Amino acid sequence: MPVKIRLQRHGKKGKPYFWIVAADSRAKRDGKYLEKLGAYNPNTNPATIDLDVDGAVKWLENGAQPTDTARAILSYKGALLKKHLAGGVKKGALTEEQAEAKFNAWMEEKAAKIQAKADGLTKAEADAKAKALEAEKAINEARIAAAAPEVVEEVSEEVAEETTASNEEE
Repeated sequence: MPVKIRLQRHGKKGKPYFWIVAADSRAKRDGKYLEKLGAYNPNTNPATIDLDVDGAVKWLENGAQPTDTARAILSYKGALLKKHLAGGVKKGALTEEQAEAKFNAWMEEKAAKIQAKADGLTKAEADAKAKALEAEKAINEARIAAAAPEVVEEVSEEVAEETTASNEEE
């Protein structure tokens, strides 16, 4: 039975949410699957990916072929690297401890990159908010400055009329 690791669409129209599944390649896209390996939410920035790496590696070692998008997700989360390292252990090029150490080092580096991206997005969002607030303050100050001379003119006209009237009475 040819097995594929692919995405199964869920969610509502315009808000996709995907399950990462191992399924028979002849099954419908959203139909029967053999095992759910994780979930992928592209609506968040950065995208949220929850993946059972060990389960994905098990399916890859048994011959499952990932689709292009699933391959990108598996690579991003390190499942393909873990499969590669497991092959090195089987051939005797690495020990289990060395492979695990390499995988953990890669995961820490990847987590740091993801955190840096999230921090950068947060900083960019805060900068955009601050810039918008400054622009809004400038517009409000200009609006107040434009309205102030009119009020002063009206007051000065009233004062002038009152002084003229009081001068005439005297």
